Parts: sequence; structure tokens; C-alpha cells
Amino acid sequence: MVELSKKISKLVGKTNAEYELIKEGDRVLVGFSGGKDSTTLIHALNHLKRVAPFNFEFKAVTVTYGMGEQVEFLAKHCEEHGIEHEIVDTEIFELAGEKIRKNSSFCSFFSRMRRGYLYSTAQEQGYNKLALGHHLDDAMESFFMNFLYNGALRSMPPIYKAENGLEVIRPLIFCRERQLRAFAQTNEISVIGDEACPAMRFDIKMPYAREKTKELLAKMEEDNPQMFISMKAAFNNVQTSTFFTKEFLDRD
Repeated sequence: MVELSKKISKLVGKTNAEYELIKEGDRVLVGFSGGKDSTTLIHALNHLKRVAPFNFEFKAVTVTYGMGEQVEFLAKHCEEHGIEHEIVDTEIFELAGEKIRKNSSFCSFFSRMRRGYLYSTAQEQGYNKLALGHHLDDAMESFFMNFLYNGALRSMPPIYKAENGLEVIRPLIFCRERQLRAFAQTNEISVIGDEACPAMRFDIKMPYAREKTKELLAKMEEDNPQMFISMKAAFNNVQTSTFFTKEFLDRD
């Protein structure tokens, strides 16, 4: 049995209780890429299933890109730990060659396509929630990328409802990336890294904004070790009346 740190289990339990991510009778589909984040997620949910005072079920789903990926070891890992698992094979990689132009961004395309397959699988099989492995570092990077490059103030909420009615949840949203990396290393779990990214096979630009944002946040946290704690609190203290929104500017 893998060892889930008390810190991670406590954060997941607290997040679930505060935002009611998973409740009695829920059927949860989990996006399982085999990376450190989604690997931690399936084990965190497996732990929650054992200790929670309510019943729910979940299944891990791995979406392949059609590049001949070897993901059988993920199925074996799930089997060893009593986690239901399914592999959904797609032709996303071939489609990308037709849809992505040279020197264009690719992250959103692959993410959107993979998410689409997870949505359809959940709906077809009667799952009412989709769990993703985003963590606090992802949320902060998303916020600063939107703020600095897209002219928007938005991030990653713990739970939201997609247009198709499916609820998307992020049980690890208050965990730090380094905690998830430590989980995989401590338990000596083989995880998939950036080498499996399909974009590595395309002659397209790398995600400049994300890389620069990562560097910026690392520097800011070095200067202010409490930055993530403060930002986490700020996400719960959004004062919309102080922004330049038409709703408030139109008031008499």
C-alpha cells in the first residue's frame, strides 16, 4: 500500500468538506495521465473512499493521443491498488497535425481535446463528476498568466459546472506541486513526465507564457516565502466592487 502523507490527506479532506466536492452516491471519473499529479489524485481518492463517512465510487481513465504510447503499466498500477481503470484510445495526435499551424500554441489544443474525451466518457457511462489533478501552483500560474498576458482575472476554482452539466472538481487544489512530487518519489512510483507530451513531436513554439510565469512565481516566492499563503487567502477574499466593471461604474 502506498503511503499518503498526512498533509495531503488532510488538505484533500478539508477541501472536500469545505466545497462539498464529493458527496454520498457520487460517481467520479478521474483523468489519469500517469503524471505525478493525477497519480497522487487517484491514491488520495482511494484513501478518501476508505475513511469518508459516505459512499462514492470512482474510476481512473487514461486518454491516449494515438502516438503508440505504452500505458499498460498504468493499468497494472491501478489493478495492484484496487482502482478501477480504463484506457480510452484516440487519434488526437493525428488530428493535431491537421489543426495546429506551425509556430502556433499547442497546450490549449491538446488539453481541450483530452478534456472533451473525458467529458464524453463520463456522460456515456453515467458519471456525474470529473476529477482533475490541478494543484495550487497550477491555480497561481493560471491566475498570473491570465492577468499578465490575457487581460483577465481568473483562476481555477475547486468546483464548477461545465456547459454539459458535468461537475468538474479539483481535490488537490490546495496542495503544492512539491508535495505531489514528494509523494511519487517517497513511494517510488514511476510517473510519466514531459517526455510524453505530444507537442515534442511538432515543430511549434513552446509555451513561453507558462514558462515565464513559473520563473516569475519562483522568484516572487524566494523573495516572499509566504506569498502562496497570502494568494490562497486572496482567492477567498475577492472584492469585486474595487474593479473597473461596468456593473459598478454604471451606478448613480
